[in-house]
Amino acid sequence: MTRIPDPAPIASPSPPRVEVIAREAPRGSAAARILAIARYLRRNPQLVLGVLLLGGLLAFSLIGRLFIEAGMAQPLVGPASLPPGAEHPLGTDPQGRDILAVMVYGSWLTLRMGFLAGLIGMAAGSALGFVAGYYGGWTDRIITWLVDVLLTVPAILFLVIISAMLSTALTSFGMAMIIALLAWRRPARQVRSQILVMRNAGYVEMARLSGASVPSIIFREIAPNLMPFLISSFIIAVAAAILAGIGLEAMGLGPQNEPTLGMTIYWIMKFSAFLLGMWWILPPVLLLIILFVALYLINAGLDELANPRLRKRG
Repeated sequence: MTRIPDPAPIASPSPPRVEVIAREAPRGSAAARILAIARYLRRNPQLVLGVLLLGGLLAFSLIGRLFIEAGMAQPLVGPASLPPGAEHPLGTDPQGRDILAVMVYGSWLTLRMGFLAGLIGMAAGSALGFVAGYYGGWTDRIITWLVDVLLTVPAILFLVIISAMLSTALTSFGMAMIIALLAWRRPARQVRSQILVMRNAGYVEMARLSGASVPSIIFREIAPNLMPFLISSFIIAVAAAILAGIGLEAMGLGPQNEPTLGMTIYWIMKFSAFLLGMWWILPPVLLLIILFVALYLINAGLDELANPRLRKRG
C-alpha cells in the first residue's frame, strides 16, 4: 500500500506588525506653520527681543490705565515741580501733572498715532501701487507722475503748515490724519516696483491662463507672496510716522491738551527742565528709546522674510 505523506503543518498566522511611521506635518498645515515660525524665531533673537520690548511698552500703557486715572495726566492735579516721592513715584512737572500718568497715557497716544498713520499710509500706498504695477498703461503713468510730484514736496514744511493752521483744535487722532496725508507716497512707489516684477511670474501667468479674475490673482497669488515685504514696510512707516509726530509736537504744533510723548518733550524745553527738574526728562526719553529700538529690531528681524536672498541662505 502506498503511504500517504503526512500533511505539512499549517503555520499559524503571526500577528500583523504595527509599524509606527513618523510623519512630518503636511506642508501648509497649522502645525507646519507653527514649526516654521518657531524655527524662524530661534534664528532671529532680535525679532523676539523687539516684539518683547514693544509688547512690554504696550502692556505698560494698557495695564497702567487700569490703575491710574486719566485726570492725573492733566494740569493742577498736584504740586508743581515735585520730586519723585511716595505719592508721585516719578514726580510732577511745572504744570502739576503726575509724570507717571503722563507716561502711561502719553505712550498709548503716541503709539496709536504712529500705528494709525502708518496703517492708513501703507494701505493707501499699497492699493495705488497694486493698481499702477498690475494694470500699467496710462493708469501707471498717472499714479507714478502723482507720486513723483508729491515726493518733491518737503514733508516737514507741509506738515508744519497744516499743523499750525489746526493747532488750536488739534488732537492726537488729527495728528495721525495729517501725517497720513503724505505717508502713502513711498509705499506706493515700493509696492509698484514689486508688482512690476511679480505680475510676470510663472504662477501669476498660470492663474491668468486658467481664467482667474484680477481680484483673485491679486489676493490669492500676489498678496501672500508680498506680505513679508508689506509687514516690514509697515514697521518702517510706523517708525517714520512716530518720528514725524514727535518732531511736530516738540515744536509746539501738536495737541496742546493731550499728554503725548512729543508734547512732553515740548513742555520739557519750554519750562527748562534741564535746570528745574531733571527727574522729568528721563522717563519720556527712555520710553522713546525703547520704542524706536523695538521697531528697529522688529524690522531687522523681518528682513529675512522680506529679502528672498537672505531667505535662501537660511
